[in-house]
Amino acid sequence: MTGRLIYLMGPSGSGKDSLLNAARERLAERGCVIARRVITRSAEAVGEDAIGVSSAEFDQQEAAGGFALSWRANGLAYGIPRQIDGWLAAEQDVLINGSRAYLPQARQRYPDLLGVLLTVEPAVLRERLLRRGRESTEQIEQRLARNDQFDAASAERDGLHLLDNSASIERAGDNLLALIGASRTCA
Repeated sequence: MTGRLIYLMGPSGSGKDSLLNAARERLAERGCVIARRVITRSAEAVGEDAIGVSSAEFDQQEAAGGFALSWRANGLAYGIPRQIDGWLAAEQDVLINGSRAYLPQARQRYPDLLGVLLTVEPAVLRERLLRRGRESTEQIEQRLARNDQFDAASAERDGLHLLDNSASIERAGDNLLALIGASRTCA
């Protein structure tokens, strides 16, 4: 028996990082590890518990086989350290902040992954993106248009579990833990 990969996805601004921070302690109590992503953005600008590296450093780590998963999106490179394979082999569940566009490749490598799509009402998402102040209004509108491509029907066809984060982060955290517990108790 091995651990299970919990693949959390959602549009930028949906609150993935806030959800992970809110649920971190309770996940750890259940033996679930949250993997830190490597991102080609400075640690100060990341806004999450991630490791910021230069593009050259990322390319070097990727070429050396340092990532179990890696992808590019929105002008950035993202990597999940290979360390997760050891955790999974040790029967620990591992939660990662993934990419919806990269899901097919992640499923190819980890066919039993639990896919969780964090959703948020469009007006709430727009407000969060504006408040965050990382992108121009045009970039925000492009993100919102991309998010419209992923509806509930396509998520269900892809075997994803929908998790709404339009209300309180505490409620979303409770629902995440219930979803993980319902699908299989963490090791």
